[in-house]
Amino acid sequence: MISDHRGQVFTTVEDLVEAMLSSRPPVVLDVRWQLGDDAGHDHYRTGHVPGAVYVDLDTELAAPPSPAAGRHPLPDLADLQAAARRWGIDVGSRVVVYDDWEGKAAARAWWLLRWAGLADVTVLDGGLAAWKSAGMRVSTGDATPRVGNVVLSGGHLPVVTIDEVAARDGSAVLLDARAPERYRGDVEPVDPRPGRIPGAVNAPAGANVTADGRFKPYGELADHFRALGADRDAVVYCGSGVTAAHTIAALASIGVSAALYPGSYSQWSADPDRPVERG
Repeated sequence: MISDHRGQVFTTVEDLVEAMLSSRPPVVLDVRWQLGDDAGHDHYRTGHVPGAVYVDLDTELAAPPSPAAGRHPLPDLADLQAAARRWGIDVGSRVVVYDDWEGKAAARAWWLLRWAGLADVTVLDGGLAAWKSAGMRVSTGDATPRVGNVVLSGGHLPVVTIDEVAARDGSAVLLDARAPERYRGDVEPVDPRPGRIPGAVNAPAGANVTADGRFKPYGELADHFRALGADRDAVVYCGSGVTAAHTIAALASIGVSAALYPGSYSQWSADPDRPVERG
């Protein structure tokens, strides 16, 4: 059932500022990453939300890539816990994540930490651009957080395997969060074969946000996903399980539960026995 849960998924700049000045300030994570741009740490050092800790998506929010598991497999839980402690996360911490890519990378951190049992994790709506446009100052260089004591446990958000995707019965709509040209198979810049998983419906992550990079209002998102048949349980994939989390966040904001297929198209297309559709 669709209902408004935006406040459980997104944080505004105003709310973040108020929280940072409170007796219980949040841990703020900067997840600067984009496909084809490996200079996220350099971008972070140039300017970030004061006190924010840089998170490396490739090495801290994913296990090493492989054809068998995809380009961004879920990290080992012990490795994720060690990273979360390095970032300064304690048991019971509030966490706010952001990036400079419409939340598409930050959503991976949001999803992983929620999956690992943290209850209070939100995405800064509009990211670094919203922070700057509100006139807030930025810091340079690297933050040096204290070591946290968080204890993580996996399985708090649903995931599906490649075999479960292949054997799905249609009770949950399968959403492909990639850009339309990749969904159609017109282009494929990184994965072995162009196309999509048969039966998938295109729900590009870019359609979740407005021109300024903020998530669309509740009513627009509800109408958008209802038109796709995703006003009930859904399974979401993308190229490697990163931007799919963005669509899962958008769905969560309207009260719709969605499972992540972590291997996504990078895993599916690497197996020649898995069929693909084009067009």
